[in-house]
Amino acid sequence: MTGAGLVLGDEPLGLETIAAALNGPVEVSLHPEAVTRVEAAHRVLLQTVATDAPVYGANTGFGRLALKRIPARDLRTLQLNLVRSHAAGVGEPIPDGVVRLAMLLKLNSLAAGHSGASSRLLTLIAQCLNEELLPVVPSQGSVGASGDLAPLAHLALVFVGRGEARFRGRVMPGAAALRAAGLAPLELGP
Repeated sequence: MTGAGLVLGDEPLGLETIAAALNGPVEVSLHPEAVTRVEAAHRVLLQTVATDAPVYGANTGFGRLALKRIPARDLRTLQLNLVRSHAAGVGEPIPDGVVRLAMLLKLNSLAAGHSGASSRLLTLIAQCLNEELLPVVPSQGSVGASGDLAPLAHLALVFVGRGEARFRGRVMPGAAALRAAGLAPLELGP
């Protein structure tokens, strides 16, 4: 596969890099310092949740339910239900270049180590980019002020083995695409 050989997490993305991702397959890896930052932030999240302290969206409800505590046994279900509830959309799928770019930008953002995301998530996004395994994202539909919740939820569905993805020129269930690429779905949790 041809690609730009991008190392993410050590410097901001330039316009040339963004254009490369928009216009064709890219090959990415994570800078070791980015992995260290991400793992440290994820440890802090896990340690905080383990103390039973409220962490919005990790062990609480969302929006008006932010003060509602979610039992530890239900946290994986909470995360999956959040993704499923936001993955609503209609219309033709957005172009592969736009999906690829969204994945690259999200991966680069997560590589800063400020979100508490697991390094496993970042690795999976990078692997999907490298394999040109691209989630199918409808062109219309979003919720919230940010405007990207629905499209990002469609990305996340594939990462957990749901939704639909384009792989090797075919649209298929997310789980089948991951299997075909030799990848395992992500298990959600805090």
